[in-house]
Amino acid sequence: MSEISAVGLAELRGWIGRSEIAHDEITPRLVRELTATLDRDAVEAEIPVPLAMHWCLAPPAVKASMIGPDGHPLRGGFLPPVPLPRRMWAGGQVKFRDQLRIGDKIERRSRIVDVALKEGRTGVLCFVAIDHEYFTARGLAIEERQDIVYRELRSATPRTSSLPSLPLPEWRRIMQASPVLLLRYSALTFNGHRIHYDRPYATEVEGYPGLIVHGPLQATLLIEFAASIKDMPAKQFSFRGIQPLFDFTPFELCARSNDGGLHMWIQTVEGVQTMDAQASW
Repeated sequence: MSEISAVGLAELRGWIGRSEIAHDEITPRLVRELTATLDRDAVEAEIPVPLAMHWCLAPPAVKASMIGPDGHPLRGGFLPPVPLPRRMWAGGQVKFRDQLRIGDKIERRSRIVDVALKEGRTGVLCFVAIDHEYFTARGLAIEERQDIVYRELRSATPRTSSLPSLPLPEWRRIMQASPVLLLRYSALTFNGHRIHYDRPYATEVEGYPGLIVHGPLQATLLIEFAASIKDMPAKQFSFRGIQPLFDFTPFELCARSNDGGLHMWIQTVEGVQTMDAQASW
């Protein structure tokens, strides 16, 4: 706990309640580029907006001199200055109230709702929870809880779990995340985190065996997969990262019916689970 103690948990928790407002607009170009990144066909006359478009909207855009060594903005702005080197999405929950449309002007209202410490298998973990609300001229479109985790810089060797521990999927789709896919998604979300596109940094500095597939990209693939199974978009989607997914391994989007919804997950072809999710209608 020494690194956290140096700043003080009380000081970090002083960020609870901080808020910010950001604005953006859904342009045809942004929709075309995300649609292409997801390997979907688009009809120019009426391009459907991908369901998780909101993760591409109003990203922090700081000048180059304000970027940290990991590619993220320097800490201590809207997010608390957690003194742990690794930062990743731990999971979240999204409620879709209204489908976004091309031309929508978006206002995102964000508020930090919790900062908490836990002792995990890999050491000290600091969780920061953020509530986001996305508004259009029609009203509230999306409610989101985003959970960010900060970790110590220890061994990044992934855990292994066997296929029998996972249920048998009713639907599955095999994929592989190429470096080009990760770079394009980083560009669309203006995400400078180097673990997604800079292999020497990811392997030599942060100790990962390869490039990491973004948490929101994995969640986006599952949200789109759920809509294709049910032939309609989910009203609510929650997800939790289990362990990193790397670019060098094929993986499967998996789904199984439960209680009128879908239990969903991502697993490598070796049966290692990287994300768990639930879609509800």
